Amino acid sequence: MSAPNGSSLRSGPNGDPAGSTPIRIAVVSAGLSNPSSTRLLADMLGEAVEHAVESRGREVEVEVIELRGLAHALTDHLLTGFPSAELKAAIDTVHRADGVVAVTPVFSASYSGLFKTFFDVLETGLLDAKPVIIAATAGTARHSLVLEHALRPLFAYLHAVVVPTGVFAATDDFAGGPELQKRVDRAAGELAMLVTAGAPAPAPAGTVRRTVEDEFAAPTDFEELLRRASQG
Repeated sequence: MSAPNGSSLRSGPNGDPAGSTPIRIAVVSAGLSNPSSTRLLADMLGEAVEHAVESRGREVEVEVIELRGLAHALTDHLLTGFPSAELKAAIDTVHRADGVVAVTPVFSASYSGLFKTFFDVLETGLLDAKPVIIAATAGTARHSLVLEHALRPLFAYLHAVVVPTGVFAATDDFAGGPELQKRVDRAAGELAMLVTAGAPAPAPAGTVRRTVEDEFAAPTDFEELLRRASQG
């Protein structure tokens, strides 16, 4: 079956004892070349999550969003505020997903601009409480800390639930050996546990998410703070 943006869609068996709808996983790949190591890692993670969810007795659908083909649409959206049909389909895929796998190449010791732009155009709150695997590729293992100093803070700010295991793959990691697959399987198992555990409790009625801008909208005057301190 074809995904809206032409990527593959994989379905698990119809053996869900609860008869519920399939678990939906969106895999976001920001590789620029074709083929790319970023897409290779994205596919590895997507397949591992599929198997991990199926092993927990649930049906699963994995859809890959390839950002390379959306580069112009993302720029147009930033300038006009309106997504193209293809970009809207990709955004809707992330919105409907129960979990997300986000994979980027490393550019200048951080995530790529294409990767960041996609998450910039998502509406506020779209990733709230959504489980996410963070992953990155680079030519050398010296960039492995990008997961902790760039990707994890980004998704924490977006209020996603980032699984404990991030997956970094240098060029040498694809040459063979079990270590990369071990990390992939561990991260996939953590995501599967979260997406099959049930939806988070809804926020109380009338609850409004506060943004960073809200927190600084009406700061307390410094003189008032000193006055309160002196009275204490």
